[in-house]
Amino acid sequence: MIVSARNITKTYGSVVALTDLNFTVEEGEIYGIIGPDGAGKTTLFRILATLLLPDSGITTVDGDDVVRDFKRIRHNIGYMPGRFSLYQDLTVEENLQFFAT
Repeated sequence: MIVSARNITKTYGSVVALTDLNFTVEEGEIYGIIGPDGAGKTTLFRILATLLLPDSGITTVDGDDVVRDFKRIRHNIGYMPGRFSLYQDLTVEENLQFFAT
């Protein structure tokens, strides 16, 4: 499997963003994550991109654990949030290398 989430929970204080989320994405499958504002979509992608730690559960990307193997995952994926600015004085490759560290 390419992406796996098992019992992922994430809270922000008293606000629950994800509760026991479970899913898998196999090689060749394409999924869309949709939902209203506040449904946890951004939280999920930040966890998958190793930018945010889940409170509980296990998440893997291409077999690598998002907590334990975060450096390897960051080297192999890219994440571009909706509101984001690149450094204009760096090339695209330099921006990718900078944000992958």
